[in-house]
Amino acid sequence: MSVFDLLKNKVQNSNKTYQIVFPEGNDLRVLKAASKLSLADIVKPILLGEPEEIKALITKENLEFSQLEIIDPLHYEKQKNMVQKFIDARRKDIAKSEAEKALEDHNYFGTMLVKIGQADGMVSGATHSTAATVRPALQLIHTAAGMNRVSGSFIMERAKEKYIFADCAINIDPDSETLAEIAYQSVQTARMIDIDPKVAFLSFSTNGSAKGEMVTKVREAATIFHQQHPEIVSDGELQFDAAFVPDVAASKAPASALKGQANIFIFPELQSGNISYKITQRLANFTAIGPILQGLQKPVNDLSRGANTQDIYHIAILTAAQALLRDEQNEG
Repeated sequence: MSVFDLLKNKVQNSNKTYQIVFPEGNDLRVLKAASKLSLADIVKPILLGEPEEIKALITKENLEFSQLEIIDPLHYEKQKNMVQKFIDARRKDIAKSEAEKALEDHNYFGTMLVKIGQADGMVSGATHSTAATVRPALQLIHTAAGMNRVSGSFIMERAKEKYIFADCAINIDPDSETLAEIAYQSVQTARMIDIDPKVAFLSFSTNGSAKGEMVTKVREAATIFHQQHPEIVSDGELQFDAAFVPDVAASKAPASALKGQANIFIFPELQSGNISYKITQRLANFTAIGPILQGLQKPVNDLSRGANTQDIYHIAILTAAQALLRDEQNEG
């Protein structure tokens, strides 16, 4: 079963209809994805934009919805309450006029809907930059309990093979503590898609075969992670082949708990992670799903501006699944 079929089944079989807000409500790709999601009873879409413009597009394209909400941020009936909640969420002194102006931005408005619980997650980026999507989430939703930063992972899928690569999108040069936190966040993403987590902290060195600050950083990250989460199989510092190929592991790292069977790969810095996922995608024909934003209190995900309708449909399912995982963890 593919990642998206698995997540779709989980969301549809939950006892809740998850509401996902789309700030780019007048984009035809978003409208088509929202229609598909709605008709399949996967999520209830909330579209932001001028209602008559959106309705005209829906009529023109003969789109249908079983559930749909359209909100115009410029004429929102609960704007006064939203402004005060925005000021409270920013955790700093800002003028009321500044808050009002910010909420005219669809990404800020959509993020506030998630913050106050009127939506369960947000998907944006079809026409906005990554910064325009991520910045409001960091300012208003903030990191989850126990987390100090946000990271970006990719699910790499090819037939039955599924792996997590992180960080490939956010943290340029993470220190040891950050790498350990990225690993924990990636474990949550792995569990969402039913991967039994086995974490490898990657380096150009295996168990001290090379020296230097970069090697020390990765080794320390692996130590921190193991101390904090001894129940999760992990190891580092490891070269990729020692983490992934059992025969190589037996030779290079015979004492490794991973035994060459890692499925979560934590890269020492963003450059390595970003290059690696693209090489894996292009040369090995893996599907790269992401970037998946990890570590937020509530899910917000970014699209490529080249995203098509199917991409948007898939990321919305993933976002709903993140909200479901969060609910399950809170109940537990």
